[in-house]
Amino acid sequence: MISVHRFRSAAIAISLSVLVVFSSTIVIAQTKLEGIIKGRSGPQIFLQTSDSPKVVVLLTDDTDVAQYEGVLKARKKEMSMAALIPGLPIKVEGSFNAEQQFVAKKVRFKGNDLEQAHAIQAGLHETGVQTQQNSEELAKQNAELAKQNAAIQAAAARFGQLDDYYILDEVTVYFENGKVNVDPKYNSQLIALAQKAKGINGYMVQVKGYASATGSVELNQKLSQDRANNVTTIMIQQGHVPLTNILAPAAMGESQQVEAGNGADTEAANRRVVVRVLQNKGIAGTPAT
Repeated sequence: MISVHRFRSAAIAISLSVLVVFSSTIVIAQTKLEGIIKGRSGPQIFLQTSDSPKVVVLLTDDTDVAQYEGVLKARKKEMSMAALIPGLPIKVEGSFNAEQQFVAKKVRFKGNDLEQAHAIQAGLHETGVQTQQNSEELAKQNAELAKQNAAIQAAAARFGQLDDYYILDEVTVYFENGKVNVDPKYNSQLIALAQKAKGINGYMVQVKGYASATGSVELNQKLSQDRANNVTTIMIQQGHVPLTNILAPAAMGESQQVEAGNGADTEAANRRVVVRVLQNKGIAGTPAT
């Protein structure tokens, strides 16, 4: 009886050992995966399969990497692991380790799939380079715009503001008593002002004529209009400012008289035309108020 009992115990032990070995074999049994490489990090491949968006495949020194060749894909060509690039569809044989990484024993892929993956990578690289160039160009443009805005703000602070416009520069032309012709000495100043205006985005030129309080109101109104018209003609003909960039010449007559000391100086200071270069605040980047 003792021998039979020992025999049965030994048989049970052997059966359990076989079961454990069999179970272990199932755990480490080789498995096949198929998917598209979405990324690489050293020996790790991030594989997207039909069942999972990310399976970590671990490459080892023993991983066999090859490319199928021939119409029937019956031949293979040994390949470097460097060929395993994002976008490449692959088939992997191996097994999961304790960290749930799929340790690759074999990796196979098609030659035309590799070519397509390379083309995708090249396209992405070219797009990345172009994007970088565009970003750099945009940064340069923004820097230049910021510089221009700073200059506009500085000019506005220096000359002031007028309704919805910044006053960026101005020239004042003075006239003899009762005269409307522009002294030639002002021509160079007016032409220089016109050239400066052309370098400003969305510029406008404002011309306002004035007269002293001497004489009748009607006469002074006409003098201020004629003076403004003559200065405007110089800005158009010699400064080559387009009509679309010139506000209608304004006759201010005796309004807005300025004080310049004694009577004679005050009279002379009021016989004038003020030419201003304006820029709309909205165009300059500041909402108009």
